[in-house]
Amino acid sequence: MKPRDLLELTKVRITFFVTLSVATGYLLFAGRFEADMLVPMAGVFLLSCGSAALNQVQEWRTDAQMDRTKNRPIPSGRMSRDWAIFLVIVLIGSGLYVLSLVEHHVYVVLGLGAFSAFWYNAVYVFLKRVTAFAVVPGALLGAIPPVIGWCAAGGLVDDPGMLEVAFFFFVWQIPHFWLLSILYGPQYEAAGMPSPGRHLSSGQFRRITFVWIVAAAATALALTVSRRLTIPYNALVIVATIWLVLTSLPILRANADRKVALQVFLRLNLHALLVMVAIVLQPVL
Repeated sequence: MKPRDLLELTKVRITFFVTLSVATGYLLFAGRFEADMLVPMAGVFLLSCGSAALNQVQEWRTDAQMDRTKNRPIPSGRMSRDWAIFLVIVLIGSGLYVLSLVEHHVYVVLGLGAFSAFWYNAVYVFLKRVTAFAVVPGALLGAIPPVIGWCAAGGLVDDPGMLEVAFFFFVWQIPHFWLLSILYGPQYEAAGMPSPGRHLSSGQFRRITFVWIVAAAATALALTVSRRLTIPYNALVIVATIWLVLTSLPILRANADRKVALQVFLRLNLHALLVMVAIVLQPVL
């Protein structure tokens, strides 16, 4: 097995972003960098890698039918399903064990981690086979990691300050996925997966996606108030948010192509990263 195959099986680029959201939640409560924050970060990273690998075990036949995914380790034949299942067990087991080492609210942290894996690999995987709009309940996956970080630092799971941040990640997740559907919708349909394109015209789908981008932008702006951000941190969020909305307008054009959707997708990801940086730096610095 080549290292590249392991990285692709575990979707490291996505799981790394998830790990950053855990750090965001931790730092928002702790207000400083601590060595202890590495424990929930490592635990969620391992757990997310295991869930991503399990997803590829579950969907290898579908992956084999799409150009975007047919070269993944399992459908390409570079890795056997049995070996991938072994890695899943090791990664998920290791992730849960590491999460059990957190200092605060260990049962809450473990419960959230286990629930996240269950929601992704059981509920979301099932729903996206039967409905084109599974992303809405699936977006809950984006809200859980920062709450894990918050609780691991000592915060309460139902603290309104954390729930506001989690809500931003929840809303952000929806246009993030639907931009991918604009990019790869025909491949999903060819593989027999439900796609919004079956229910909506191209123009309708792009307009709805833009509305959700604006909603994510609005929740980001709301954080500048609820987190009481001051200059320059509130300015960073405001400028990045205005930039996101304005540069996303081309998605509404009738001739918008995949290149436009990809550009908006990358900007949406960058915007989330900038928001995380802004809301964390103020309490830390």
